Amino acid sequence: MTTTKFRLEPLTCPSCIKKIESKLGKMDGVEEAKVLFNSSKVKATYNEKNVSKEKLQETIEKLGYPVLK
Repeated sequence: MTTTKFRLEPLTCPSCIKKIESKLGKMDGVEEAKVLFNSSKVKATYNEKNVSKEKLQETIEKLGYPVLK
């Protein structure tokens, strides 16, 4: 398992958290997806054999939350 974090633009509502956690959590290979609201970060634990870091980032961005570099 691999754990990574993504930094996002400041999140403004609890529904943003639920949306991101739900979508990532349903992806094959994702063991856990947790949004850290106060720091606007997403922490994901996943199996690299099933999903890549790039795919996780793409999924977050498709939801409308740009990942900061």
